[in-house]
Amino acid sequence: MADMKADIEVLDIYYYPDVIVTCDPRDREFQYFKRYPKLIIEVISPGTEGFDRGKKFEDYRHLDTLKEYVLIAQDRSSVECFRKNSEGLWVLYPYSSGQEIYLESLDFRCSINDIYEDVEFQVTT
Repeated sequence: MADMKADIEVLDIYYYPDVIVTCDPRDREFQYFKRYPKLIIEVISPGTEGFDRGKKFEDYRHLDTLKEYVLIAQDRSSVECFRKNSEGLWVLYPYSSGQEIYLESLDFRCSINDIYEDVEFQVTT
């Protein structure tokens, strides 16, 4: 799905996440946007990181069906999974090189090394 919007109806705004996963049958009626995602993934850069962690995540939390929000760094081996627990609180699960990532919303596991396979990070001095 190219250019799929995450529509936050209660705020009357939308974003274009890098990955959006929905299993909700209500989303079948919408061709260009989804309102009921369970997982949203954003690939962050130094220029977008503040917005993705702050205002955008604040807005995404208005999506009642959202269970996980994942930030994947493009300049280092780092994946952060924010997962909504049974009390409705968002808990951070950080992952770094060599660890296995678990996406509970999909019951999916993979090595962080698989995500960054063939990626060469620039060394800054």
